[in-house]
Amino acid sequence: MRVATTCSVTVLAAAGIGHAVVSGLDTEINRVDPFKDMKNRPSAGHGMNVLLVGTDGRDKITPAERAKYRLGGAPCHCTDTIMIVHLSADQDRASIVSLPRDSYAEIPPHTDQTTGKQHQQHPVKLNAAYAEGGPHLTVRTVEHMTGVKIDHYLEVDFTSFMKTVDVLGGVDICTAKPLKDSYTGLDMAVGTHRLDGGQALQYVRARHTDGAGDLGRMQRQQRFLAALIAKTTSSGVLLNPVKFREVASTLLSSVRADKGFGTDQMVELARAMRGFSPSSSDFTTVPVGNVSFPVKGIGSTVKWDPVKSKKLFQTLRDDKPLAVHHQRKEETVVGVAPEQIRVQVENGTMSPGLGKTVDAQLRGTGFRTSGAPANAAQRTAQHTVVLYDPRWDRSAKALAAALPGARLQAVNGQGPVLKVLAGPDFKAVQAVRAEDAHQGEFGTVTGDQVVCG
Repeated sequence: MRVATTCSVTVLAAAGIGHAVVSGLDTEINRVDPFKDMKNRPSAGHGMNVLLVGTDGRDKITPAERAKYRLGGAPCHCTDTIMIVHLSADQDRASIVSLPRDSYAEIPPHTDQTTGKQHQQHPVKLNAAYAEGGPHLTVRTVEHMTGVKIDHYLEVDFTSFMKTVDVLGGVDICTAKPLKDSYTGLDMAVGTHRLDGGQALQYVRARHTDGAGDLGRMQRQQRFLAALIAKTTSSGVLLNPVKFREVASTLLSSVRADKGFGTDQMVELARAMRGFSPSSSDFTTVPVGNVSFPVKGIGSTVKWDPVKSKKLFQTLRDDKPLAVHHQRKEETVVGVAPEQIRVQVENGTMSPGLGKTVDAQLRGTGFRTSGAPANAAQRTAQHTVVLYDPRWDRSAKALAAALPGARLQAVNGQGPVLKVLAGPDFKAVQAVRAEDAHQGEFGTVTGDQVVCG
């Protein structure tokens, strides 16, 4: 969420808004000192690392907003969202790594910020570090867990998040499956939606739309952040100095940041990031080894994969991209990744080679075809048909999306392998991609893969 602040300020300054305007806004930032008296810190790598946290603060939200967006209850004064945002040394790429809030963590020895009591190192869930020791202990804990030196700290709460999205005019989010969460009130049909601030908050907070829980929520947060970057960097309204001041003032009035993140850093970033876009960003979640690691007195925690996570954070320190960047094709978003769908192709016509053509094109867009297309028993098909077992209906819909005009035909008991009967109306396979098509060794997506096409 906090990347929005950086992008809003930097893009506008790069557009020629001017140092004086940014300087005036700099005074509105609430300052914290998360690095005070810190010792034995990791060595610095290349590029810049920002710890971005979203807290559950809701003091300025109206009673009507609390009711509408299901924000009742007392805040836990903990971090609801935790991300490391790495900006490359050449400042043309960003890598965003989500850290599950329920991650198993060992908090370093510290003094409780409320009681003054001395604490030895002890296990907790990661988001509890903020409740025990605020930004300072949160930074220490993250550095201890990742070996990544944090250069800057940025914090946003529910209120600033909602207001910023509203001032930007909303953000477009697309979904290939219905999303409904009774806890937050989220209710989205399949398709593209322009979310206002309250709806956006429902979207990034939802944890009960499917069985993925907090990990699914982090993927939605990453998707939203990519959409927010796209809106911030491409919106013509932000190039208007008057509108810029409204947007930036809304953001910065309720942001907390370290003392070192000031005007000079904003302007420097602005000039370097003129061409920043969703395709310039990588999104991933720290690799997880155990999603339900029990800890006495704490409960179920998320245990990181020690080997994969170490390699991921070394990649950040080495200032290398987490994903292979490529030019995005025009693709249709589907609910099931083609890599998960097995397909047998049959030629339903007398046209020689049609089965091979369909098989090769489907395989080229990711479907697990047999590679050995056959001729149908009766080669009198009038249309291309996808035959499927009703238990695999979502896979069938994804396959049909890749075959424009194809008809769906349920076949009870067919099993998990879908069948394509190629007809004379076949022209070409339409490339498709899953909504959460993570790729690469770190399960990474680039921003342009998750924004609406």
